[in-house]
Amino acid sequence: MRFDQELIASMVAPNSRVLDIGCGDGSLIGHLSQEKGCDAQGLELDMKAVTQSVAHGLPVMHGDADAMLADYPDDTFDYVVLQRTLQAVEHPRDVLRHMLRIGRSALVSFPNFGHWRLRWHLLRTGRMPMTSVWPTPWYETANIHPCTIYDFFALCEEDGYEVCRWMVVNGNRQSRLAGCSPHLANLFGEQGLFLLRRRTR
Repeated sequence: MRFDQELIASMVAPNSRVLDIGCGDGSLIGHLSQEKGCDAQGLELDMKAVTQSVAHGLPVMHGDADAMLADYPDDTFDYVVLQRTLQAVEHPRDVLRHMLRIGRSALVSFPNFGHWRLRWHLLRTGRMPMTSVWPTPWYETANIHPCTIYDFFALCEEDGYEVCRWMVVNGNRQSRLAGCSPHLANLFGEQGLFLLRRRTR
């Protein structure tokens, strides 16, 4: 698994019901099922990845998060995971709303478009940056809604989500310095990882 997936797995309680949206090859749900006894399933848009996952015995369904999450009943899962997919869905706000309707908690990771290297590249060249986190040119990318860590904190506040825990991932390590404050995270964090819950009234 990728390092950010290891961090996500560490925040999932054993024997939980988990839906992983944009699960790719199913590495995370396979780990959660085998190592933590979870009832984990995946939803993936890429049919090739779905076929690969199913061939390995993983319960992955082909589907679009924008269209399919509305069909799930309330509180179906303990955790709903959205890993590196928030910026690629058509309606991210609606997807988050459904995640916290069908799940008691949501785990969301996304690349941070506010990172200083991206800012510097735009300032220096005037062109959209390409990095290991943003690896495709603008005319081919699936990332239609890039956001910053500041943006995500603001959305959580606007929509009434409790940020229970958050951290910053840079490459294959967790950044302690950038995780000290949202300001440092927004400037120095390559990826944000958030554990959210609905606020109790």
